Amino acid sequence: MIDMRKSVQEPVDLPLYQQVKDYILELINSGKLRPGMRIESEAELVAGLNVSRMTVNRALRELTAEGRLCRRQGQGTFVAVKKPQAALFTIQSIADEIRERGGLYSCSIHLLQEEKARPSLAAAMDLAPYAPVFHAIILHKENNVPIQLACRHIRPEIAPHFLEQDFTEVTVSEYLLGIAPVTAIEHIVEALIPEPWIRDLLEINSSEPCLALHRKTWVGEKIATSSTFYSPGSRYTLGGTFTPTSPGSIGVM
Repeated sequence: MIDMRKSVQEPVDLPLYQQVKDYILELINSGKLRPGMRIESEAELVAGLNVSRMTVNRALRELTAEGRLCRRQGQGTFVAVKKPQAALFTIQSIADEIRERGGLYSCSIHLLQEEKARPSLAAAMDLAPYAPVFHAIILHKENNVPIQLACRHIRPEIAPHFLEQDFTEVTVSEYLLGIAPVTAIEHIVEALIPEPWIRDLLEINSSEPCLALHRKTWVGEKIATSSTFYSPGSRYTLGGTFTPTSPGSIGVM
């Protein structure tokens, strides 16, 4: 942790909260505070910089909103790591994405079981109500920081041995694409404030929005999977490129 024991002086034309922001940004830009490092707590900054808690809180809130800091529930405030961008129009293993940009991939399995599909899920997957369905909830991390919570439902006949796999060794995407190549994909993206259990797993506070990517895949004529991927807005982006099928069109190739 960097020692910030330095008073902030108030010039006539610069508010104190802006001075605190500039001071922290100077430490980040100089490399004294590096991506992923934890900065001092609000109380420590108040004492070290000789300003009010309200001033420090505003500075940290604004730096978090600007993507320079990130706050993890129960852990503190950290210098933000540059947000990775996931492909929107394709399916790629998140482990491959992380490794390609030089990060360390890890995951934890929070649920892996067979369930009965409730009517709404059964309708979405074109199953009979309460038909069996596999359910997996897996938390993906980059450099030990949660960046995505994957909640998936899988049609058992597409992957009958799904529950026997070790998904800490191979990702779900890698496994499914290996045994049942996808013939169609539907992606819908929304921004939302996630439920408390999702926030707890992602280690975010109650005010941070998530990007939720809702995905359906087809194998032949059957819906193979129905999944939602939750990613903290401060840690992840979605993007993609496409080629128009004809001049002026917006069809995705």
